[in-house]
Amino acid sequence: MYERLKILVSPLFLFFLVVLIVNDFFLKAAFHNMITGKLSDFSGLFIFPIFWSVIFPKQKLWVFISTAVLFVFWKSEHSSFVIQLMKPYFGIGRTVDLSDLIALPMMLFAWFYLKSSLQLSVGSALTVRLSTYFIGVVAIFSFCATSQQRYIQSFDQPQYVLLKDPSIQCFNSYDELEFYDRDSLLVVKINYLYVNRPVKNDDYNKNQSVKNLDLAILHLIADSASLVPSGKITFLTVNTEQGIDSLRFNGGRLDGRFVRTKGGKAIIEGFYKMGLEDSTWTIRDSMSTDKVVQTFVNGEAAQVKQYRHDKLKSSSNINTRSDTIFNIYIQLIILVICMAGICFLLYRNYRKAIPLRFKLSLFWKLLLCFVAPFIVWLFYIGFMLLLMNYNQDTFEAFATGIFIFIVVCPLMFVVIFGIKLRKDIDIFLYCLLLALAFSIWTTCVTLEALSN
Repeated sequence: MYERLKILVSPLFLFFLVVLIVNDFFLKAAFHNMITGKLSDFSGLFIFPIFWSVIFPKQKLWVFISTAVLFVFWKSEHSSFVIQLMKPYFGIGRTVDLSDLIALPMMLFAWFYLKSSLQLSVGSALTVRLSTYFIGVVAIFSFCATSQQRYIQSFDQPQYVLLKDPSIQCFNSYDELEFYDRDSLLVVKINYLYVNRPVKNDDYNKNQSVKNLDLAILHLIADSASLVPSGKITFLTVNTEQGIDSLRFNGGRLDGRFVRTKGGKAIIEGFYKMGLEDSTWTIRDSMSTDKVVQTFVNGEAAQVKQYRHDKLKSSSNINTRSDTIFNIYIQLIILVICMAGICFLLYRNYRKAIPLRFKLSLFWKLLLCFVAPFIVWLFYIGFMLLLMNYNQDTFEAFATGIFIFIVVCPLMFVVIFGIKLRKDIDIFLYCLLLALAFSIWTTCVTLEALSN
């Protein structure tokens, strides 16, 4: 049992497990490029078969074969049917990308590593067993987290694309799309799209989803249709459940005036510029004279005015992406100043208390080292909520807690047994200091992602 379990606490297994978690929850959000896209596949194909081979030691070969077959199936279009069946019950999703199959050789590496004697002995059987339980929970968490359902990008204003020469026969296969056949043309209404989780769910992020929308829809439906060449102007009218939409296309993208009428009344009026909202949009209540007027700059809502009986009821400005970046710089400066202030207080306490120090028994010192990460995590969440920069789901919150524990626990050993506390308030100050450090790091990652 000991020999079988110790691979789960071997350095290489732990390395790829940490890479998988950090990549899924931090690097993908910060950089979102080809490297981060493949990193999870390489790491997952190493730790996944090893983990389940430890659970089922007599079925190692079948574990590896099954993992390879399921991975190929999962990355292909043939798994779409299974995902649609499971989606109401489990939050799962994946991106069809056959280039991910280049990670399959990692399984060969994992097989030889499992068979080799490269795993290091890390202590007694009890230590290995207790450590393995914790690593096992983290590993299962990472397997579930890497297949989370992608986020939904919805659209405040109607979005359409135009394709030509379609051959699609089944129009009911996509909940997010509506199809309107017009002889040799196909009008596709996009209700929402599945996207990778955005750093910030704002209009700027929405514009990135819309940038090549006609090409994305063509790829999604995998049809033999083709793109309408840019410069070809097409006027169409589409009858939807929400009303009658008058559309103007430039190529395959909405471009120009858009009007939606219902019961003979124009309820939405505005302009598109190659798929992006432009200028002023007016949304009217179909049952009253109330209306909302939105002003857009480069596809981003900048101002919203609400009218009741043609009288201005309220007016508010909305931060664009550039405004958000500026505000985050201000937040970052404030966090750095607070961190510098706490460092000064700790230094002052250290200097004033010499040679005295705050005395604790060994039990309380050890307890403090293991409890402090939880306190730092709570402070960190508080700072993020205060900065209105906390939008983590359950998986991310758990991953952040694990990461903070891994970092803070050894640091607290250094503080308590090495630097030594001078006053009881120092415990509180060190927890605040570390929470601020994590907040600054998260804010910098967010800033980098927003800037890119």
